[in-house]
Amino acid sequence: MDAFFVSVEELYDPSLAGKPVVVGGRPTERGVVSAASYAARKFGVHSAMPLRTAYKLCPQAIFVDGHPERYSEYSHKVYDVLLSFSPLVEMASIDEAYLDMTGTERLHGPPLRAADRLHARMKSETRLNCSIGIAASRLVAKIGSDQAKPNGVLWVMAGREAAFLAPLDVRKVPGVGKVTERNLHALGIRKVGDLARLDEAFLEQRFGKWGMALAGKSRGQDAGGWYDTEIGAAEGPKSISHEHTFNEDTAEVAQIESTLARLCELVGRRLREHGLFARTIQLKLRYEDFSTITRAHSVERATQLDTELFAEIRELFKTNWKAGAQVRLLGVHVSGWGEGAEQMSLMGEDRHQRWQNAMAAADRMRDRFGESAVSLAAGLRGNFRERTHENPAGLPGKKK
Repeated sequence: MDAFFVSVEELYDPSLAGKPVVVGGRPTERGVVSAASYAARKFGVHSAMPLRTAYKLCPQAIFVDGHPERYSEYSHKVYDVLLSFSPLVEMASIDEAYLDMTGTERLHGPPLRAADRLHARMKSETRLNCSIGIAASRLVAKIGSDQAKPNGVLWVMAGREAAFLAPLDVRKVPGVGKVTERNLHALGIRKVGDLARLDEAFLEQRFGKWGMALAGKSRGQDAGGWYDTEIGAAEGPKSISHEHTFNEDTAEVAQIESTLARLCELVGRRLREHGLFARTIQLKLRYEDFSTITRAHSVERATQLDTELFAEIRELFKTNWKAGAQVRLLGVHVSGWGEGAEQMSLMGEDRHQRWQNAMAAADRMRDRFGESAVSLAAGLRGNFRERTHENPAGLPGKKK
């Protein structure tokens, strides 16, 4: 989808159309940019940039709070449109998806005709624009859609993948971030074509398994991590985390613990959505001087319940916080998936099951009325505005 968060905001406020718009919060806040309109991007504003930096680059921009419920609603509308073109749809994020169109030519026509029909139906049913990449691999289709933005279509025909990729910057390859880009530049590799000319053994020696994946990606193959799976059969996350940066540093224990409770709710919701139980629970604590500590604890019984997560996190905080020190950021991170079926005492099991039932009911209410519809009492004071991100709870197509 093209500038998805901004485009949805424009549906609610048409006066934003064509103007530099930044979604994510106010320019005086410590948060980061969730999305920027194309007009704002011309000034160097991009997602994940601090809001204050975005304001310095583009002070004339209109800064708006994110509205996760709106984006979730329209993401489901997008998913319904995609599902009408193919039963094999994989939502990679709230505004991006892959479709396997194999065998649909009699129904939708050849690739460009099908893309044209998809463009038209997406616009008519959601009032939003999208860009489409067509290729024999998901990797090339994704890069193609990026190159086609905004509101375009790009078809990379089979056998032409390497030629299409060769002149592009290595950063265009999905999975190549700033660190990998810097390491590749140090080796004189700036274009995908430079990468494709290197020996696989050399890349494996320098980058391990990721080097082998890079070799495949440079030739346009689906290689490494998420691309190793079939469409519709993607593996779940290796970890789940949520963070919150306070607008003003605080040493108030009640506010800190309430914020931790809210973060545990967000993490627990994601765990249940993926059907996962976490064994390792980690606290992230950043002080006003930016010094940061992380402390983790592994529990005997893997869990996905907000209350159990919060009990562990609160204990980690009490044990590791420097009393009176001003806190800038808090984070809750879970990993180490387990079965979550170990038995406890009869009384404990009964209490656990009641909370399991309560959380399932809360999730159903959140599905219907939005993520802020239900909250733990302990988290009410810390009920901060959730940062808009690409992989929220309730992503379309995820099995409950």
